[in-house]
Amino acid sequence: MHTKRMLAAAIAALATTLASPAGAQGVIKIGEVNSYKAQPAFLEPYRKGMELAVEQINAAGGIGGKKVELVIRDDNANPGDAVRAAEELVSRERVDLLTGTFLSHIGLALTDFAKQKKVFFLAAEPLTDKITWQNGNRYTFRLRPSTYMQVAMLVPDAAAMKKKRWALVYPNYEYGQSAAATFKELMKAAQPDIEFVTEQAPPLGKVDAGSVVQALADSKPDAIFNVLFGADLSKFVREGNTRGLFKDREVVSLLTGEPEYLDPLKDESPNGWLVTGYPWYGIDTPEHKAFLAAYQKKFDDYPRLGTIVGYSSIMSLAAGLKKAGSPDTEKMIAAFRGLEVDTPFGKITYRPQDHQSTMGGYVGRTKNEGGKGVMVDYRYVDGATVLPSDEVVKKLRPAD
Repeated sequence: MHTKRMLAAAIAALATTLASPAGAQGVIKIGEVNSYKAQPAFLEPYRKGMELAVEQINAAGGIGGKKVELVIRDDNANPGDAVRAAEELVSRERVDLLTGTFLSHIGLALTDFAKQKKVFFLAAEPLTDKITWQNGNRYTFRLRPSTYMQVAMLVPDAAAMKKKRWALVYPNYEYGQSAAATFKELMKAAQPDIEFVTEQAPPLGKVDAGSVVQALADSKPDAIFNVLFGADLSKFVREGNTRGLFKDREVVSLLTGEPEYLDPLKDESPNGWLVTGYPWYGIDTPEHKAFLAAYQKKFDDYPRLGTIVGYSSIMSLAAGLKKAGSPDTEKMIAAFRGLEVDTPFGKITYRPQDHQSTMGGYVGRTKNEGGKGVMVDYRYVDGATVLPSDEVVKKLRPAD
């Protein structure tokens, strides 16, 4: 009888432990899902940025005395695998909230998962506008500037080129498609006589650079809008250089100024492309200097843009948790609406109207400097200045 009572007590204690949220056990568990194997150039630095943020938060006493713990899963660049990983994190690992994702279609899958399961989700990197607009929901917030925002950063300079015939090249999935559509929409508004003479949309990660470059050249464009990144970008630049595609042509290129994608080009780096990126070597602000020193001390390496995103996503969650006083989903939603966060790019705000942060980006030109690509003539564009009006957002986003 005594043994039975002890067993019953043990089972009851175990049940209580399993039923308690992770935060009640002296740790706040953050579940993170991402395409580490598929996109290592961006996500290895991203992971290091998260690690630095967790280390700094815990060294300062954690959040309300509780340590922060990351529980990471790879999504294999597959939306189904991402949802299964998120389900495991929530059900088995009992994480308090979710963050992560890189590819836009996977970000959308977890945006929907967050809505169905009523769990807080901070989309760190995926850029599609749908995450905060057409498919937006009360459980999902986003850190990085969206596709619309990044294109809007480039359009004033692109329109000032006064080039009439434009060719477009982009990866054929959600991010590339939305970037191309936004560029056409905003350029048409800025330059009504513009012509789009061809569009090349190869599958992500499978660009046939020779045929793509030839098709672009055959259309005889005055300028090119490029959305390719990673290995696809390297192949495109190499083939374009070989065939003279870029000679005497303006190129406007999303993401190419990010060290993840510019550095591997080395002596093939193009000159004079108008790009968004991250000139870590020249940002002379106190907040970025402090971040850079801490990162270099810990990893003996320089940061990439992924590092900024990983670091700022965890710092955003920490700020939200402190304001909410609890990882409770409803309290986190309330805390994030209008939340201000200090990042290496300065202070950002998560907008109540669409859950988009006002993090901005750097716009400048590429330069091949001694066999290495860098950004020059760059400026920081505040994300708040490239977002549409509240009236437009209200039409785009479903009511919470």
